[in-house]
Amino acid sequence: MTKKTALITGATSGIGYQLTELLAANGYDLILVARNEEKMLEIKAALPDHSVMVIKKDLSEQSAAKDVFQSVESAGLSIDVLINNAGFGLIGTFDTVPIEQQTQMIQLNVLALTELTAYFMPQLKRNKGRILNVASTAAFQPGPFMAVYFATKAFVLSLSEALAEELKGSGVTVTTLCPGPTSTNFGVVAHAEDIKMFSKTMDANRVAKIGYQAMMKGKSVVISGALNHAGAIAAKLLPRSWGAKAVRFVTKKS
Repeated sequence: MTKKTALITGATSGIGYQLTELLAANGYDLILVARNEEKMLEIKAALPDHSVMVIKKDLSEQSAAKDVFQSVESAGLSIDVLINNAGFGLIGTFDTVPIEQQTQMIQLNVLALTELTAYFMPQLKRNKGRILNVASTAAFQPGPFMAVYFATKAFVLSLSEALAEELKGSGVTVTTLCPGPTSTNFGVVAHAEDIKMFSKTMDANRVAKIGYQAMMKGKSVVISGALNHAGAIAAKLLPRSWGAKAVRFVTKKS
């Protein structure tokens, strides 16, 4: 029996790495996409019973998503699962975070995810596959001091929910994972380790399991953790200006 194949972006750390481990444990061959080639090769060496393709690529660069797709096609591979996990955030006022970094964030969090989903859709339709897009609880309200990051995750959630409905009957499912603060290197990259938002975090392995199980069940949206779920519901019910004020409070230095 031919193994199914999963492509995971941001596969070398945090939630992406944990999803890689889960997929391998459940019998999937892997296509890993990340900047850290050394770590990907370590993962490959640790999985001698699996076919593991390594693609070193910075998805924040223009045309990177197309390059990834062409590499997979050239290798004669077809995917059954697409996990758009790669992403990053930055903290700071909109006018102090360099616009080059902000647009790089949009390229990775929004454009690369959208492009990969589009390029691989024909394969996923043929294989009746699954898509897992990693958004965030940031998707549910505006985010002062992380304005662009929150906006990118709102895009991911909106796009994913629309595609989940659009693809009903096609055999393809689209699941959006919305984690809250998680024990990854996200806070380090965002320079947000000492803000209130990251004073309590969830284990990345637990978040990955929640996302994986939801994807396999074909759920549209899953929020990891009861407290995060309650916060997302509150964000939907309360005025958006209140949500913005709440985020302003938790992005203060602790």
